[in-house]
Amino acid sequence: MSIDYSANKTILVAPLNWGLGHATRCIPIIKALQENNFIPIIASDGVALALLRKEFPYIQTLELPSYHIEYAKNGKNFKWKLIKNLPKMITAILDEKKMVNSWIRKHGIDGIISDNRLGVFSRKIPSVFMTHQLNVMTGNTTWFTSKCHQYFIKKYTECWVPDSDGETNLTGELGHLKTNHLNLKYIGPLSRMKKKETPKVFDLMIILSGPEPQRTYLDEKLQQEIKGFDGKVVFVQGVVEKTQTKLESGNVTFYNFMNSKQLEQTFNESEFVLCRSGYTTVMDLAKLGKKAFFIPTPGQYEQEYLAIKLQEENLVPYAMQDDFTIEDLSKVKSFKGLAQFKNDIDWDSLFSVFEE
Repeated sequence: MSIDYSANKTILVAPLNWGLGHATRCIPIIKALQENNFIPIIASDGVALALLRKEFPYIQTLELPSYHIEYAKNGKNFKWKLIKNLPKMITAILDEKKMVNSWIRKHGIDGIISDNRLGVFSRKIPSVFMTHQLNVMTGNTTWFTSKCHQYFIKKYTECWVPDSDGETNLTGELGHLKTNHLNLKYIGPLSRMKKKETPKVFDLMIILSGPEPQRTYLDEKLQQEIKGFDGKVVFVQGVVEKTQTKLESGNVTFYNFMNSKQLEQTFNESEFVLCRSGYTTVMDLAKLGKKAFFIPTPGQYEQEYLAIKLQEENLVPYAMQDDFTIEDLSKVKSFKGLAQFKNDIDWDSLFSVFEE
């Protein structure tokens, strides 16, 4: 007789609140936990927590302290802005560690899945860290930030990398190490999206995300630029609010945000996509086999690296935010687009870490 080790086990899922990508890529994990008889509890802060509460209104949620991640108004000052906020981040990490230890007793938590939250960890129960950044790109300090990140990762029971292990992959140097001393599991790209055969409704889909003030800067710039676009546009601004708003202006339909079901439908109905080059967005586009154009967040080395990598592979073109003009979108047709992937995750095997 086999024992269902997952029955009634409670797993804390805690994505970092840095844009919406960490939260959205946890959606398929939360659904898989439910399907495999686990009880998920969601913990985060800010817009990430707001989004997951909308996606899973029936799941218990807990609020973690904010890391106070702020973007500089000038992308060149991004690294120094982070350094300035480092004391606040360290305080938040220490605070969340205390909170998690108290929650383990209070809520009977049996396991942890932390998406880049360094304080969501316990030696008392199996703790998984999920990241696509084994190497943390920060320019000439990459070696230091990468070593620091790997030091924290090593404490966890396992580290899940949402990419493929091997030469054909999406993350390149971000998610692959020359020498490895970590307990890594490459689980394949994660996406909440599914490809559907639908009639094309929009010529261009614009979807924004990421911390302020850069999200607003790009929003304002693109609202001016799309006036010169000849075609039907859907513009998802990435502002998670209590209620969804829809505004039609000429050839453009604006939404403040969309839930996963709406986004999936709109992605499938759109000819191509203009967006940031955040890794979760890259995974969603790859799952759908979509063509795209990237504008990396100024000063965010990871997004710049991914944009350069995918352009060099003749998959997706990009432009820096200050340089972008609507005419750049004509380049998309000469690029291959991201190839659709099928990722059948063996959730039963992956979740076996919580057998302990």
